[in-house]
Amino acid sequence: RDPGGSSQGTGPFLLWVLNYGIICPCTLERSLHCPHLNLKTHFYSLLYSYTEEPEFALNRDYFEEDFRSHARGRRWIELTVEEQRAYVMRLLDALEVTDRDKRLKVARAILYLAQGVFDECDTEVDVLHWSRHNIFLLYDMGIFTALLELLSMEIDNSQACSSAVRKPAISLADSTELRVLLSIMYLMVETIRVQTEDDRPEWIAAREAFKNELASPLYNGEPFALLLFTMVTKFCSMNAPHFPMKKVLLLLWKTILFTLGGFEELQEMKVRHRERLNLSPLPEDSIKVVRAMRAASPPASAMELIEQQQQQKRGRRSRRPLVKQDSLDTYNERDPFKNDDARDEEEDPEDTDSGIEGEVDPLDRDVIIQPPPPPPPLRPPTERVNFPKGLPWAPKVREKDIEHFLETSRNKFIGFTLGNDTETLVGLPRPIHESVKTLKQHKYVSIAEVQIKREEELQQCPLTLGEEEVEDTPAEMLYLGMLPNLSQYVIALLKLLLAAAPTSKAKTDSINILADVLPEEMPITVLQSMKLGIDVNRHKEIIVKAISALLLLLLKHFKLNHIYQFEIVSQHLVFANCIPLILKFFNQNIMSYISAKNSICVLDFPHCVVHEMPELTAESLEAGDSSQFCWRNLFSCINLLRILNKLTKWKHSRTMMLVVFKSAPILKRALKVKQAMMQLYVLKLLKIQTKYLGRQWRKSNMKTMSAIYQKVRHRLNDDWAYGNDIDARPWDFQAEECALRESIEKFNSRRYERNKNGDFAPVDNCLQSVLGQRVELPEDFHYSYEMWLEREVFSQPIQWEGLLQNP
Repeated sequence: RDPGGSSQGTGPFLLWVLNYGIICPCTLERSLHCPHLNLKTHFYSLLYSYTEEPEFALNRDYFEEDFRSHARGRRWIELTVEEQRAYVMRLLDALEVTDRDKRLKVARAILYLAQGVFDECDTEVDVLHWSRHNIFLLYDMGIFTALLELLSMEIDNSQACSSAVRKPAISLADSTELRVLLSIMYLMVETIRVQTEDDRPEWIAAREAFKNELASPLYNGEPFALLLFTMVTKFCSMNAPHFPMKKVLLLLWKTILFTLGGFEELQEMKVRHRERLNLSPLPEDSIKVVRAMRAASPPASAMELIEQQQQQKRGRRSRRPLVKQDSLDTYNERDPFKNDDARDEEEDPEDTDSGIEGEVDPLDRDVIIQPPPPPPPLRPPTERVNFPKGLPWAPKVREKDIEHFLETSRNKFIGFTLGNDTETLVGLPRPIHESVKTLKQHKYVSIAEVQIKREEELQQCPLTLGEEEVEDTPAEMLYLGMLPNLSQYVIALLKLLLAAAPTSKAKTDSINILADVLPEEMPITVLQSMKLGIDVNRHKEIIVKAISALLLLLLKHFKLNHIYQFEIVSQHLVFANCIPLILKFFNQNIMSYISAKNSICVLDFPHCVVHEMPELTAESLEAGDSSQFCWRNLFSCINLLRILNKLTKWKHSRTMMLVVFKSAPILKRALKVKQAMMQLYVLKLLKIQTKYLGRQWRKSNMKTMSAIYQKVRHRLNDDWAYGNDIDARPWDFQAEECALRESIEKFNSRRYERNKNGDFAPVDNCLQSVLGQRVELPEDFHYSYEMWLEREVFSQPIQWEGLLQNP
């Protein structure tokens, strides 16, 4: 909305948000739910629970109490930069005191600076400006390193951990120190990460230095992200139930996002990597293609078809001309879902299969067709539907697809094969020549295929090919640090995802993720209960958002760095039941989840500290905000679908798991969310299992089949829509996963074990050289050396003549 509050011009802006704002985890979700809420402020509102609102004033009071003695009547924004630096240095010295309460007061004062000294600001823009200024100042003065030491102390605080374990109910008060430290660190990471046009040169240099600092193993010999992963595993093992998991996960996500890069940086790295390997350029930019894609009309459910037939029999509504459903970005602001259902009911069942891609003209969308005589249409019917000019994706063909096609053709026409030879076409008819030429025109060699081939060569010839040069990229250093405890990290993240999923039921043995949202005193009024209920649901949604984005980023970056790094993370996810967990997540009323209103915009930071707080009522909380859709939940759903695609792509046994778990009806219901990107990944998952669902399913879901054809990339010789010779292919999950695991272990052994090529190392067979080697002995051996000599040497009879006898 514009500053005046009118909705003019909202359509293009909403389209931009839809196509850009949720395109990937590197871009934070955009919030349109409140006219006075600036998009940038949503970075900070995620961090705080509504129950933390009283602490904003506490931070301000501690700061002003200390600052009054230093500035003597002046305000922070009136000081010069040198005076501000001197005061920050004073706070830094005060952080090193031994008194825990004094340290907490100083940390709260620093948090108030990071929050933008909001009591001295009149608008939210001023708060953001001073927050950015102060955070770069804090980083320059070395505050982050001091906070890191304090965070390590709090993590290792066994007294706090044991106290939390014994407590029957954990609340906000148990994690006060950790929440303050993590909040400052999150604000520093997120603010420095985001680049703006008016950044000073010293800020740009500080951003690069901070990025390298976070990615390097400077913190106890490991990257900063591993410390946060350790907090996650410690929490999930019930050893530290007071850890504020939402803040830890948000900070971990932003740290990974900052150090490894978002999807646009990932795309640039992929282009550069292909150039280094002398591979052909990418056929298109996938991010741009998805941004330009339009949503399709969802397929009608069986219940809707029955209602439609009954209405036609009763003659309550006349049959209307073919009108395609609009996409999410041109929704009717009054009640889009109700409108969509009515249109589904009014469409003729014979026409539904043809109405996949077109869009309704916004001028015509609210025209109601009356009984005859009908009103004249605004345009001729032929102009109302914008048919696509072509398929959005260029088709791809793998090398093994060409080999398989030639093998089949040679067996048919010649009677023998030539192995992997794709050049010799002697004896094959002319149409086969043309087919091979077309396949080679669309041949695509992925980076993963090159890496697998190179790894096979290194395994076969370890001595002749020599050592592999491994570049110390941030992804490589992170993988090296995660490798020893990778399975624990993955299982912990999935446990948290399960606990935060809306379909999960509370169990006595499940982990408590509400430690940093529940107040000390439980609500006693209806209004307080409603507010806490909204806060708890919002808390869970943010956790799901952070975990889904984190997992997707790790999978994407590890896949680019080396395919086997991606495969080991994927296999850990599969073995930890990630596939049924995601399907369970989607086995709900997904439209209700997408349109959930678990937010109170007047309590979001920084609006709540700048503006007058209106009186909250039960009616206003129940009505929620004016947003039609929750971008946070849409973002999470897209991420989870992409993770599911990553796990099952080119894996026959995992695809069969989708079939066994009966994912088709669950995924088909998700198509009702009319957002192009989400529909694309749902259709991809349906495409890979279509051939296993039977002819009857394909026959009764032709609209879905048409949508797959129009939106998903084609493999020229893929028979996904027909399901030929399915019975001939066995399904052995264990054999496929064991073979993959063997390749992964060989890769890790060759690349990361200290004793590389131990089987091929030369053997020293010189007696003097071997006896002259120094042997590392334990310290206590020197004290018991004489006893060892007496027991093992002197007291043992030695038969020297036995050496002279033949064996």
